[in-house]
Amino acid sequence: MPSSQAASASALSGEELQLTDHLTGLGNARRFYDKVGRLIADRADDPAPFAIAILDLDGFKPINDLFGRSAGDEILQQVAMRLRAAMDDHSTVTRIGADEFAVLYPMVFSEESAEDHVRMLIEILSAPYDIGYRTARLSASAGCSLYYSEEETADLLVNKAETALYQAKRSGRGRVVVYTREMEEAAKRVTRIEQALRRAVAAGEVEPHFQPIVDLATRETIGFETLARWTDRDLGFVSPGVFIPIAEERGIIGQLSQLVLRKATEAARDWPEHLFLSFNLSPSQLVDHNTGLQVLSILERTGFSARRLEIEITETGLMTDPASAEKIVHELKSMGIRVSLDDFGTGQSSLGRLRDFPFDKLKIDRAFVSSILDDRPSEHIIRAILAMCEGLGMEVVAEGIEEEGQAARLVEFGCAGGQGYLFGKPCNAEDTSAFLRQNLRNMRTKPPLPHAMIR
Repeated sequence: MPSSQAASASALSGEELQLTDHLTGLGNARRFYDKVGRLIADRADDPAPFAIAILDLDGFKPINDLFGRSAGDEILQQVAMRLRAAMDDHSTVTRIGADEFAVLYPMVFSEESAEDHVRMLIEILSAPYDIGYRTARLSASAGCSLYYSEEETADLLVNKAETALYQAKRSGRGRVVVYTREMEEAAKRVTRIEQALRRAVAAGEVEPHFQPIVDLATRETIGFETLARWTDRDLGFVSPGVFIPIAEERGIIGQLSQLVLRKATEAARDWPEHLFLSFNLSPSQLVDHNTGLQVLSILERTGFSARRLEIEITETGLMTDPASAEKIVHELKSMGIRVSLDDFGTGQSSLGRLRDFPFDKLKIDRAFVSSILDDRPSEHIIRAILAMCEGLGMEVVAEGIEEEGQAARLVEFGCAGGQGYLFGKPCNAEDTSAFLRQNLRNMRTKPPLPHAMIR
């Protein structure tokens, strides 16, 4: 702490110290809640609006990790000075978290005005920071909420602002979002889905569906990818594009994943031995050091061979914590499980990750496959991926194949594996077993090749 801040801090009374952030000299979370509560009480008889904002620094942790704790503290002090200097006579800024600041605007009465005020703060915070002989840049995201009636409390206003902040951070860095009625309805729906999903996971009501993966040259099924499907008794069918992110965000994904993997391996245990089962791990599972043990426990419980299991991870999941992901990948491979990199080309990782991680397979994202027939750049990208994988000794599966022309072009380029609606949509365990029985009957009744074609 600079000497001037230390001197002023020592002069504070005991009560003031309890309300002060010792690093920045700003008020702390307790002071912020106290001021908001007092303002609500003052306006109880005439609830004139006011605004609060919560700002979260984007990219602070990497800077803290790169330059060190003392540099991180210096940046936080500079942030505090900039925010304090930007306050008018009525407004107050406090530090309420590690890299989170809250602002109270008693004289801001509309959503538009709140957004304008906070956008100015974000511009102020985006200027470079001096750290000794170096400079660093970061941005901030913000969520705002407005007080309108005596029914609202400080906790409720902060919860709304945090919901808006979450929306801002999902939209990208340097954004401002003001809490709206529509957002409130969306938040209520997310909460309803979350509660229903928790109940469904506890009751074992989420089911695995299986989509065929084929040998593109012969069109024979070589494996299946597991996809979670959920139909709730009240909500009806809920898209995995909706409930999977909610499970990830609300900390349910681990239980959900274990349930679906257990059911999937129980179903796949009776498939023909040559068929493999592919299963996706979420980004949060790649930072959970218990993931490998959980997978092994499920395999032991269901009796499914580890050598028939293939775990898919995405580039984004890989980059959440590369060191943790690498450890988990090595654990899985030591069990005999194969590991593939999913959605290649659309995430954040570099080509160097293919060298550092011992992937067995790479899956080409559907974004490239869907335009392979009419987009030259997509064609060249797919050719380059196939050549690279050949050099690295990795298998390849192209996802999202929906047309015969796409499949033919991929075979022409040398792609061995394929997946998509052209070969089959995801089906439940019962229908998948029926599909396999029909395939077996077709193989038994297929006429033998002419002698001249046998090599």
